[in-house]
Amino acid sequence: MSTSAENTLTSTLYGQVATSIINKAKKIKLLVCDIDGVFSDGRIYLGNDGEELKAFNTKDGFGIKALGQSGVDVAVITGRKSNIVETRMTALGVKFIVQGQEDKLPALNSIASKLELNPEQIAYIGDDVPDLPCIKHVGLGVAVQDAHPLVSQGADYITFLNGGCGAVRELTDLIMMSQNTLADASGASI
Repeated sequence: MSTSAENTLTSTLYGQVATSIINKAKKIKLLVCDIDGVFSDGRIYLGNDGEELKAFNTKDGFGIKALGQSGVDVAVITGRKSNIVETRMTALGVKFIVQGQEDKLPALNSIASKLELNPEQIAYIGDDVPDLPCIKHVGLGVAVQDAHPLVSQGADYITFLNGGCGAVRELTDLIMMSQNTLADASGASI
């Protein structure tokens, strides 16, 4: 049973958040993200010659770099394979880039094992049903605002912002705010 202190709200840059979510975010040492529908709006543009295009939000990019500088590791796990993802995530300094992984939980557990982390120290953000096992497994399971309803129902926290529209930045800010490192965020948007 939750105590009244866990049900109190804390102001963040994006809105009111339950204190229990802030307490979970304080413990995070690894943020794991899906790509399509989280870093992007979920749309994939295909050209006549098979060229694939995705749009990424620079605010999310800054958030990932700032989170890494604050000492929290970042990983991405996606069911699709794309050179665009490799290029973008490498530019952001993401240490673990796993592509073509439809069953994401084994990849998450492998990364956690390498870093010697338990689930309570991991946050995962996703938008669709393949993300649900990871969301339910970690200490802070997050769904983007426009996630599939089943994912939102299984998440600890739902972002105020949609995927591809700053939801990742919102989560990185929440983690850094809870760990008192947000004021130290610096650098350039990328």
